[in-house]
Amino acid sequence: MRHAALAVSFLLAVVRIDAAPRTFAVENGTGLEFVHVVPQTVTYLGKKALRLVETPNAVNGTSFALINDTMFTDGTIEADIAGKPAQGADAAARGFVGLTFRATPHGTAFDCIYVRPTNGRADDQLRRNHSTQYTSEPDFPWQKLRAEAPGVYESYVDLEMGAWTRLRIEVRGTRARLFVNGAAQPALIVNDLKRGVTSGQIGLWIGAGTEAYFRNLQITNN
Repeated sequence: MRHAALAVSFLLAVVRIDAAPRTFAVENGTGLEFVHVVPQTVTYLGKKALRLVETPNAVNGTSFALINDTMFTDGTIEADIAGKPAQGADAAARGFVGLTFRATPHGTAFDCIYVRPTNGRADDQLRRNHSTQYTSEPDFPWQKLRAEAPGVYESYVDLEMGAWTRLRIEVRGTRARLFVNGAAQPALIVNDLKRGVTSGQIGLWIGAGTEAYFRNLQITNN
C-alpha cells in the first residue's frame, strides 16, 4: 500500500509539473524563428516588448515569429499584445495581431486566432462584429471562412487600438476559445478547428499593414 501511495503521489507531481505554465520572454527577441517579419526589441507604453512589422512584399497571413522551444497540442496560450495599422498602411489595415498554434515546421500550416483592434470601437456595427477572427492556413483563410459561414468564425469584443491587450486561447481537441482582457466568458468559440487534432509550435502573428507588439507569453500544456 505504501508503494502504491508513493506511486500515486509521484504521478500527481508529474501532472502538476506538466500543467505548470511556461513563460517565454519573447520581448528579448531570442529563441524565435522570424518568418516574413522584421523584429525589434523596444519599450512600448512603458513595457519592454518585441515589435514586429512585415517584410516588404510579404503575402498576407504569412508573417509571424515561431517560438522554437514549443510543441503544443492541448492547453492554454496567453500573451500581452498590441496592434495598430503601420505607418503608410492602406485604409483596409486594422492592426491585425494574434497567436498561432499547432504550427508545422517553418509555419507552412497552422491555426490562428487574432483580433482587429481598430474594429472594436468602430461606429459601424458590422465592423465591430469582425473584431476577432479564427483562420486556418493555408486551406481556410478568413475570406473563405467568412464567405462559407458568415459570422461563425469571428465576433465582437471591445478593443482599443494600440493598447496592451491580454489574449488567452484555450485549446482542447478540435475546439478553441478566446478570452480577452481577463473576461470570464469567451469572446469567440471555435468548435471545429479545421486541421483537426494536431501538434506543433506556437507563434506570434501579424496581418497586412500592421505594427504589433508582444510580451509575457505563457504556455500551459495539458
